[in-house]
Parts: sequence; C-alpha cells; structure tokens
Amino acid sequence: MNTEDRLIESTRELLWERGYIGTSPTAIQRRAKAGQGSMYHHFTGKPDLALAAIRRTAEEMRARAEEQFSVPGTAVERVTAFLRRERDVLKGCPIGRLTQDPDVMADPVLRAPVDETLAWVRERLASILAEGREQGELDAAMDPRATAATVFAVLQGGYVLARAADSVEPFEQAITGVLGLLTASTPVPRE
Repeated sequence: MNTEDRLIESTRELLWERGYIGTSPTAIQRRAKAGQGSMYHHFTGKPDLALAAIRRTAEEMRARAEEQFSVPGTAVERVTAFLRRERDVLKGCPIGRLTQDPDVMADPVLRAPVDETLAWVRERLASILAEGREQGELDAAMDPRATAATVFAVLQGGYVLARAADSVEPFEQAITGVLGLLTASTPVPRE
C-alpha cells in the first residue's frame, strides 16, 4: 500500500473510532507511518484527507451493500442478505456514525458523501421492495419508500442499541423484528 492509501486508510479508521475532532493530523501520520511532508504532499490538510477517507468509506459501503442487493432471489431474500451480512456491530456503521459528528455535519463538503450514501441505500432498498410488490411477493398496499426508510432506520438504530448495551443482541433483535414485519406483509397465496 502506498503512502497516500495508508493515509486514507488511517484516517478512515480514526474517523470511525474517534470522530473528526479526535482525528488529529499527528494521529493520522503516526498510524499511517508517514511524515508530515508526505501528508501535505498528497493532501492540502485534514479536511481534504477526511473527505478522501469519507468518500472511500462511502464507496466501500455501497459496493458491499450492492453485493447483497444483487444476489439472486426474492426481494425479501435480498433485503435479508443485506441486513444479515457480517458486520462489526459494536463499532457501528462507519457512515451512520458520521451523522453524529457535528464537525462533519456542519461542513457541506464532508457531509455530502454521507448524505449521498444514506440516500442511495434507502433508494436501493425502495427499488428492491417495489420489485417485490410488483411481483406479488409483498403486499400491494406497501409503500416501498416508507418501508425502505423503516428498514434502514431499524438497521442504524440497531447499531446504536448494540453499542449502548455493549452487546450484539439488541441489533440481532431489531433485524429479526423488521424482517418479521416485512415477511408479514407477504400476501397469502390463493388456492
């Protein structure tokens, strides 16, 4: 991994662990094993480096989500694959956690990839749920956008509950609960 990538990866880790204010250029350089000159050779400063790190995290999150969204199967199976995929629950969502960082949210440039990624996930979920509704897999009265927002809110809230309890159990309960609600809206086949 080259110096630029080490700087970005170190910043990603530190943002997830400490937030923007707790991520100092010195901490980034130390973790990346890079000098100050290297950092400023590749980036104009901490905001520029943070933006590169947030963008990379957003791209990675979208790619991982798309892997589950694109698996063969029904809409519910694809949503289930997304919700049940392996994650570091107690660390939380690396993008979702940034919404709790006042410095990131106050800066329109840093905030943009966060907003775009969260909107993309909701839209992708809504399109999958709409497919399921159109194919008769889900209740025709279900609102795909509202249901997608609910599914995603439960996922993000599950992270918060797990972190608060220092246990993955509340996360697993939340996911099981929302999947139960989703499958409960599956029409009963007529004979």
